[in-house]
Amino acid sequence: MIRRTLVAAALTLAALAGCGTAPRGATPSSAPGATQLTATLASADSVRLTWRGGEPDAAGRVVEFATGAGGQYTILQFVPPRQTTFTHPDLMPATAFHYRIRPYFGPVSNAVEVQLPPGPVDDNAEPSDQPWAAPRKLPRGPVTARSIRGTGAAAAAPTDLVATLMPAGGVRFTWVDHASDEEGYLLELRTPGSADYTVTEVLDPDVTSVGLLTLADQRSATVRVRAFYYGRPSNIATQHT
Repeated sequence: MIRRTLVAAALTLAALAGCGTAPRGATPSSAPGATQLTATLASADSVRLTWRGGEPDAAGRVVEFATGAGGQYTILQFVPPRQTTFTHPDLMPATAFHYRIRPYFGPVSNAVEVQLPPGPVDDNAEPSDQPWAAPRKLPRGPVTARSIRGTGAAAAAPTDLVATLMPAGGVRFTWVDHASDEEGYLLELRTPGSADYTVTEVLDPDVTSVGLLTLADQRSATVRVRAFYYGRPSNIATQHT
């Protein structure tokens, strides 16, 4: 099961300042203990990122780039906590690319197993034609909201995650929101044989329903949802193609 559209988000650049010595292609981070990022040219049109350090208990990290030092950052990929490299390929020539890494944290729901029944799947179905797939906040009765930060974060994890089979080989996921201060929700998916979950949807705060369309050759997956917030950003690493 995979999402048919790529997730991209524009995020406002946080101003960073610092001092000290950094590797070539990097500027020092202003936050002690933050991830230390280095950018090097892997080829004429690709940049290789490597990083070290940072919070060891992060649920994962998000790799972001911007083409203006004061512009907006765009998500390239969410990566699992063990990953420490990423290559950004097929870049525009004679352009400056600015990168940063941010960890993310937050409690996660129990996982649900999804298995599509035998039969055809419409590989040409478009998410925009499936109104049930749109992210939304479902009406529910009163729920006690808790912080997802600190020692009691587990009590704010999403609960009652349900997967419902829908037309066009789709699956709709619903859950109960218990968080009071999340920056959003992440729908995380793991296919058979995969060691790690991957982020397949980045959702706004308070969302409790979203749908995915699937492909015929990926009919099963394990899915969970996470209330999340971002940690301290790394230094900004810059390279020119």
